[in-house]
Amino acid sequence: MNPEAVNLDEWDRLIAGLPNAHVLQTREWGQVKEQVGWKTDPRVWRNDQNQVCAAALILQRELRLGGFSARLKVLYIPRGPLLDWEDVDLRRRVFSDLESYASRSGAMFIKLDPEIALGWGQPGTPEEHNTSLGREIEAELSQRGWRFSTEQIQFRNTVLLDLNGSEEDWLTRMKQKTRYNLRLAQRKGVSVRRGTCADFDFLYRMYAETSVRDGFVIRPQSYYEMVWKQFMERNMACPLIAEVDGEAVAAVFVFWFGARAWYLYGMSRDIHRDKMPNYLLQWEAMRLAKEKGCQAYDLWGAPEVFDESDSMWGVYRFKEGLGGRVLRSLGAWDFPTRPGWYRLYMQALPKILDWMRRRGKQHTRQEVSL
Repeated sequence: MNPEAVNLDEWDRLIAGLPNAHVLQTREWGQVKEQVGWKTDPRVWRNDQNQVCAAALILQRELRLGGFSARLKVLYIPRGPLLDWEDVDLRRRVFSDLESYASRSGAMFIKLDPEIALGWGQPGTPEEHNTSLGREIEAELSQRGWRFSTEQIQFRNTVLLDLNGSEEDWLTRMKQKTRYNLRLAQRKGVSVRRGTCADFDFLYRMYAETSVRDGFVIRPQSYYEMVWKQFMERNMACPLIAEVDGEAVAAVFVFWFGARAWYLYGMSRDIHRDKMPNYLLQWEAMRLAKEKGCQAYDLWGAPEVFDESDSMWGVYRFKEGLGGRVLRSLGAWDFPTRPGWYRLYMQALPKILDWMRRRGKQHTRQEVSL
């Protein structure tokens, strides 16, 4: 049985109640990706009562590999598919249908990236807890011919904040140093306001400064303005801007959908860092997420390796201090349907990405220096 194609206009309503409904599976994210060369194909599975029990926003893109003239297609399901993964029959049905879908489409491969927990808590600590379901699905994917992807587009691990309880409960779950820095920011005159589209220009410039300082690659300004505007117009996102004496010093962009909020973009300047504006920003982000009816706040990203050698270690310690709990997930897996092309693509991809990163960093440095 093929998954049912549905209209993108009704998509958010259909998926909002599914387990782990994610912002990267929304209609709005699909519309963003359509603006940068992807096609969207929203598909659902129904149970015997004709209720939607699983869903996948499938992104499709044609590309050329090197000097080859062949028209090649890749398929990607960001943070999906969405379903109850404990339902063995359902997940096998979804796997089978996606494999058939990829084969019929002529794609090189299909990549799925569901949020399936392998475990919770930092490895090697008393909080570590591994899940049998995650390992079971990992083994099942391998048996079916799926491969753990060398191209992990999203963070494999993240940190989640529980928004249940009172604000006093939130403070109790924080580390002592975090509570101190939060109060320090309040005492030192840091204030936080909600931004508007009129703030986009300086928000991007601050983001570009952050990327140069911290060594990560970002896209052109037009891309972020498109993302921010798309979600803000649907009341699904808001920038929070920290100011000292009326001057912006840091900001975060918070998105929300269903029962969860996400911290997808953060930016800061070098000035007034001693006043700890980022602590007050995250506190206000938690309050905003709660206001929007969210039960959890996803701090978006944790180390792949939990020690000081990982480039994310410092950021992770900050997130952990807020009272977050580590979620270690299955990561992205590929099902190759044209194995020869898939191997060639994976061999060429590191060189392509390295070239794109160097070019992107150079472009950002030029923008910041203007």
